[in-house]
Amino acid sequence: MLQLEDFEFVKALNAGQLAYLKQHAKKISVPKDTILFYQDDVCNDILLLCDGEIELYMYGENDKKIPLYVLKEGEQCVINTSSTLSQTPAIGSAQTLSSIQGWLVNETVVKHLMHESPTYLNYVFSLFTIKLDALATLIHDIKFKKLDSRILEWLKAQHQPLVHATHEEIAQALGTSRVVISRVLKDLEHQGFITLHRKAIEVL
Repeated sequence: MLQLEDFEFVKALNAGQLAYLKQHAKKISVPKDTILFYQDDVCNDILLLCDGEIELYMYGENDKKIPLYVLKEGEQCVINTSSTLSQTPAIGSAQTLSSIQGWLVNETVVKHLMHESPTYLNYVFSLFTIKLDALATLIHDIKFKKLDSRILEWLKAQHQPLVHATHEEIAQALGTSRVVISRVLKDLEHQGFITLHRKAIEVL
């Protein structure tokens, strides 16, 4: 598990900045399947994730869940950061995929560090660049890429010849309905790309 000192931007802080961060950072542990914040909430603290994974997602038309990205250890969430710094509603929700541990830092501390540490300021901007690129790719895929291609890419991304996942789980991951996923999977099976098993899909 990462420690606070293991974050790259923390290594660049001087002694006074590091002491300030440690004095104001609050250590937390949260169990699996916990909602950290909901879409349209205004966040008051930024999470530095030391261990575990968090899913970020939003709801579109007809309350359809659209996954955005997964936050991993050593990362700081841009949705969380943007909402906290601007005090505006979060564009998505965050839910723990596993138990997590990390540090909470409030708006005042983050703005102080951004002012005092060019390294931290660059770190925050780099986060936005990386995640915005990922979100742009997601939007492009949803709008322009056929669902059968997206399903095959998702299955291959699991890096297993036999993927244990229900049609509902795949639908949630790709932001569509179970009925549509089931129909497209059947088509892919007829084309010889996959073999369907009970709660599992074999990638051929």
